[in-house]
Amino acid sequence: MNDNQNTNEKQGKRIPNIPKKPQKGSKFNIFWVYAAIIIAIIAAQFLFTTDGGKEVTYQKFEQQMLLKGDVQKVVAYKADDLVRVEVYIKKDSLDKKKLYDAYKSNSTFNVNSNNASPVVYFNAGTMDGLDKQLTDSQKDLPANQPRVLAEKTSRSNPLASWFLSIILPVLLLIGFWIFMMRRMGGGAGGGGQIFSIGKSKATLFDKESQVNITFNDVAGLEEAKTEVMEIVDFLKNPKKYTDLGGKIPKGALLVGSPGTGKTLLAKAVAGEAQVPFFSLSGSDFVEMFVGVGASRVRDLFKQAKDKSPCIIFIDEIDAIGRARGKNGVMGGNDERENTLNQLLVEMDGFGTNTHVIILAATNRADVLDKALLRAGRFDRQIYVDLPDVIERKQIFEVHITPLKKSEELDTEFLAKQTPGFSGADIANVCNEAALIAARKNKSAVDKQDFLDAVDRIVGGLEKKNKIITPSEKRAIAIHEAGHATVSWLLEHAAPLVKVTIVPRGQSLGAAWYLPEERLIVRPHQMLDEMCATMGGRAAEKVMFDTISTGALSDLEKVNKQARAMVTIYGLNDKLGNITYYDSSGQNEYNFSKPYSEDTALTIDKEISALIEGQYQRAISLLEENKDKLIQLADILIEKEVLFKDDLEVIFGKRLFENQGESGTPGHITPVEA
Repeated sequence: MNDNQNTNEKQGKRIPNIPKKPQKGSKFNIFWVYAAIIIAIIAAQFLFTTDGGKEVTYQKFEQQMLLKGDVQKVVAYKADDLVRVEVYIKKDSLDKKKLYDAYKSNSTFNVNSNNASPVVYFNAGTMDGLDKQLTDSQKDLPANQPRVLAEKTSRSNPLASWFLSIILPVLLLIGFWIFMMRRMGGGAGGGGQIFSIGKSKATLFDKESQVNITFNDVAGLEEAKTEVMEIVDFLKNPKKYTDLGGKIPKGALLVGSPGTGKTLLAKAVAGEAQVPFFSLSGSDFVEMFVGVGASRVRDLFKQAKDKSPCIIFIDEIDAIGRARGKNGVMGGNDERENTLNQLLVEMDGFGTNTHVIILAATNRADVLDKALLRAGRFDRQIYVDLPDVIERKQIFEVHITPLKKSEELDTEFLAKQTPGFSGADIANVCNEAALIAARKNKSAVDKQDFLDAVDRIVGGLEKKNKIITPSEKRAIAIHEAGHATVSWLLEHAAPLVKVTIVPRGQSLGAAWYLPEERLIVRPHQMLDEMCATMGGRAAEKVMFDTISTGALSDLEKVNKQARAMVTIYGLNDKLGNITYYDSSGQNEYNFSKPYSEDTALTIDKEISALIEGQYQRAISLLEENKDKLIQLADILIEKEVLFKDDLEVIFGKRLFENQGESGTPGHITPVEA
């Protein structure tokens, strides 16, 4: 192991194990700004308050100062609801011993020679009242003694006013701006950086924050795991590849339906790689500010270069990787395109990023820009498909491990009952089964709980208390019996598992099927499926000679199938081997159809002919087996739920049983009544 480590060190590719550098100095805290503003306000209250001397009564002012001729002037101004009157003493009266003795106990009494501040003050009611008081008090004074009149003024502190009107609003604005910038730039998690809005939001997983998920925790996805394990092995043992002249791949794109495990696979790569792993979403690049996305891309790759070799994982890359010029923006500056351009440059531009691999995940690969998918950027695309029956069994074994399950629970049976389910769907089934078992006060989760969970997820919640009239109940029973009868009699129709007339979700009745998982589908197989779907409405026509609105979901399904046969798969004789399907997804932005009006008319006619043909075919089958249809509907009204065994009692053993036995079952599909 030491030899391998020394070799990696010589090549400059040793996995970095550098401890985090302590930040110098103290971190900036927004509360410092708040504290400074509060201190400034308090200081303003103390510093800008003028000293008005000692408060006395008017009588004392009159007897000891005014009548003795010691008053130089009286200044009156409004203070709140009263009139404040400040008294200034004559300069030659300040040395009078009697006057000094009267006010020497007052610390605010000013006996200096400049007489800059008032000695005492008193309060008056109004200005007019003050003038009358002063006049009445001085009416008996000698004629040669000057009278003292009140000097009226409006008293305000100019320094305090300047502070409150200019400085304080500026301080508040600065504090608010710092607060908003910290929030937009990551705030608490951004280390207090004011200008961190252009920084990458990627979460770093390294030796100090290692991901515990490994490939052993990812059930199924064997081919996808093989592809990504090669990338992990390259990062761990680069010499094995570089000695042969190989180059490290720039990127790998995980493509698949939602819930198939793309993000989980990326987490497993983070746990297995033992190299720094940056994880973020495509939407993390996009902000309301112009240029932020491109700045974050640059910062992300700068961090990745510093920690290379490393892996960058971008989840939902279609948020920024959509084809340029196809997003409907007419003019202006498109922030998403700028972000994509910067990503293209960083992945394979003029400057190269050595030992930085990008993993990305999306379920919309058809809308991605072609420049992003070319060789040299995303060198390989890894398709993460829906699991088959063997992989579903493995996924069930992973998710039922934490459950308290019964001993006889068979995961292979559960895998066959959940065709078309993704890994996320299976996890939901296991959780729902545990909840159902808990509601029933069971000590362990058994087979029936899982079946109920599948019904609950696919069909919705049962509504046994929904009010349905007897005539409506019979119509629903006839409709569902029609589905069951036609599907039982046709070779390539999906075999029935269960049929019920108990309302579930938005459906008044439902039928569950286990269709065969086919890689290719032939025209006669699709026609049989369409005929079985139209069996509900055909049964209403046969029994009541009228139809109802209960076949909405049936009509929607057969219309999609018929349109696909005509316009996508080229299975129509009249139109021939032609398709109007665009796998690149670019036609959705076109304002015109890829065919003429005459062809559109032909397409509509052929679709209608296909549907009507299967509808008449279903009517013929049901008229031939009308007695069995009525018998099945009567039993369904009585029991509300029928299973495959009940149909065998009425119709006998199904002639095409090998299809359901040997083939792996498909989606369980609820049908509205």
